Amino acid sequence: MIRCNDVYKSFSGKTVLSGIDFEIGDGEIFGLLGPSGAGKTTLIRILTGQLSFDKGLVTVFDKDISSMSGEDKKSIGIMMDQFGVYERLSCIDNLKIFADIYGVPTDIIKSTLQQVGLKDVGGKSASTLSKGMRARLSLARVFMHSPKLIFLDEPTSGLDPQTMRQIHKIILEKKKEGCTIFLTTHNMEEAYKLCDRVALLNEGVIVENGAPEEICRKYNHQKTIKMHLSSGEDVVIPHERGAAERISRFLSDGSIETIHSSEPNLETVFLELTGRKLEEDEICATV
Repeated sequence: MIRCNDVYKSFSGKTVLSGIDFEIGDGEIFGLLGPSGAGKTTLIRILTGQLSFDKGLVTVFDKDISSMSGEDKKSIGIMMDQFGVYERLSCIDNLKIFADIYGVPTDIIKSTLQQVGLKDVGGKSASTLSKGMRARLSLARVFMHSPKLIFLDEPTSGLDPQTMRQIHKIILEKKKEGCTIFLTTHNMEEAYKLCDRVALLNEGVIVENGAPEEICRKYNHQKTIKMHLSSGEDVVIPHERGAAERISRFLSDGSIETIHSSEPNLETVFLELTGRKLEEDEICATV
């Protein structure tokens, strides 16, 4: 569905993407993880034909990005922060505008609003919506023309956990329908839950990529099993021959309250590779 090969991009002499390489297959959810300023939004703009690049090869739908037709571009849906809604218009009227742009019948608007859980607020002004409802309205706009490829740039940023779970459910439903989804996020838990594969982006360079579980196993240097016992004691057992017998003894006497292996999470892996956290308290321009 998407292929990037050795892609570079600079602004005013500063390199913001350097040697980007990855492929995304049909029906995958691919996550691009990195802190603000890492180059995530720049890459989306390149992949959607909004921004040129300096060097490399980019193909979408097996076509060079520069030769994509209008019909190809209609098969792409994009949700980005700067693509806002019209505050004074109702949800329905917002979607009517985009229905006209994409040439789709307006009679699908109500079913699209129902799909994202906004069926009962279609007549309300967008300015009266909560942040979570606005996010779902943006998703409705993306889904309305049934795109094959969907780009979601930080779709749950700043949302409460309940709304985030609702958005996740909608995204997974789209995957079941066969959509390919390119997701940018700095939320490690979100990426681990949703993505088939992820790439870790730091200062314009992909420092690691693969299935989330495989990446975490790859950087499991400790290889231990930790148990918390009903006595309050914590027991750490090296993951080696003989460990099963020791764990079995604790299981047989019912003394284990919790048991965990030592695999790191994506946040820990990113910190190990870059010395930075995926979410950093810094003022940084989005590029």
